[in-house]
Amino acid sequence: MPKRIKTNYPGVYFRKAKRIGGKGVEKVFYVTFKKSGKMIEEKVGRQFSDDMTPARAAGIRADRIEGKRLSRKEIKKQQDYKAPFLTIDDLWEKYKTTRKENKSLATDTGRYQNYLQPYFGNKQPHDLQLTEIDKFKNRLQKTLSPQTIKHILNLLSWIVHFGVKRGLCSDIPFHIENPTVHNETTEDLSPNELRKLLNAIEQDENINAKNMMKLALFTGLRRGELFKLKWSDVDFHRKFVSLMDPKGGPDQKIPLNDIAEKILQSHPRTDSQFVFPGKNGHQRVDISKPLRRIKKRAGLPKDFRPLHGLRHTFASNLASSGEVDLYMLQKLLTHKDPRMTQRYAHLRDEALKKASSVAARIVQGITEEKGHDEK
Repeated sequence: MPKRIKTNYPGVYFRKAKRIGGKGVEKVFYVTFKKSGKMIEEKVGRQFSDDMTPARAAGIRADRIEGKRLSRKEIKKQQDYKAPFLTIDDLWEKYKTTRKENKSLATDTGRYQNYLQPYFGNKQPHDLQLTEIDKFKNRLQKTLSPQTIKHILNLLSWIVHFGVKRGLCSDIPFHIENPTVHNETTEDLSPNELRKLLNAIEQDENINAKNMMKLALFTGLRRGELFKLKWSDVDFHRKFVSLMDPKGGPDQKIPLNDIAEKILQSHPRTDSQFVFPGKNGHQRVDISKPLRRIKKRAGLPKDFRPLHGLRHTFASNLASSGEVDLYMLQKLLTHKDPRMTQRYAHLRDEALKKASSVAARIVQGITEEKGHDEK
């Protein structure tokens, strides 16, 4: 038996063993703790095949001590004797019946059908591998924002947790790590980039993609708000757009400026209640393909998110104009927390500095003229 090697984490050690699926050796991690007065020693995973680290092993140890996690033997016992096990598809069907029929459920349904179901629908939670999740995340990162990926992974965790609580399945045997979300990103466009993008938009044949991008630029509407927008939400007479449940907050109204009004007035109507309907007239859940095409034609950076980025461009243009204060900008963007709007403060400050410089030049000019007259 190879000797124990301590780590910097209490109750966590490893032994070296032949690597599975590769040359050389790898660390095999174990944890020890007391339970009911008895000292427990458990293997928690291998360095490469299970992507185990001392920190992750310490987290498993803490969960085992608090009774939040089954041992590997207990999981195996469940798998051997608890039948039939439900697939993630089965769990989703049960999970969604417990959810209120609203726009949030519609959004989650789109996330499940478009992303989770093709990869994991026919699998059972305990069969999932960390490498599968990592490949899935890497694939999503090519087209989706970290925030959207986080929502998708959270949905997977909620579905499985729902099943575990009801004894319908075993848990996923590892922790799913969400991507880091940097909400302070503004994704602004230079004037030249914006010109190229507007030209690319005009060249595209997809009228829904074209007008959604234009509305994002001229109104700051979010992607989800454009997907949910109904004709009944548009008041052409009073020139307002009603936003129902914007990002989980109270209903809001934003003004409909002249350009946005022309875009909507000219947009083709169908039998659907939605302005930008999806399949069979239902609420849209995706439009990534034409947006990627337009972005590529415009030569924009790969990490630029078309609809989200244009919302930021709308906000940046207003802030840098010096004509809109942050409180008004917060109302237009329907931010619940004013701290979300603070990311544009530096643009407003720059505009104020320029305005102050103009005043200084005027006064300086007057002073110089007076001095010249006195001569």
